[in-house]
Amino acid sequence: MAEAAKITKDMTFGVVLKKYPITVKTFFQYGMHCFGCHLAVDETIEQGAAAHGVEIDKLVDDLNKAVASSPEETAGASEKKKQNPDSGSCSL
Repeated sequence: MAEAAKITKDMTFGVVLKKYPITVKTFFQYGMHCFGCHLAVDETIEQGAAAHGVEIDKLVDDLNKAVASSPEETAGASEKKKQNPDSGSCSL
């Protein structure tokens, strides 16, 4: 059975970038330099792709390839979580 996609077109830039910082390079390759824009945090990948004339399915596929090939994913992000269990918790 194939592994489900980690990133989907309805995810926001804010969520994707926080969870998968490795995707920055892929966004740059597509000419999407949205990180400084305050609107991008709540904008979906699909909305951003439409605004930039980017084919959404290809972008999502490349984002997921970047995540799958990242050292954290292939080496086991769960091991990193064991070493730093508070890394994903909110302090608010």
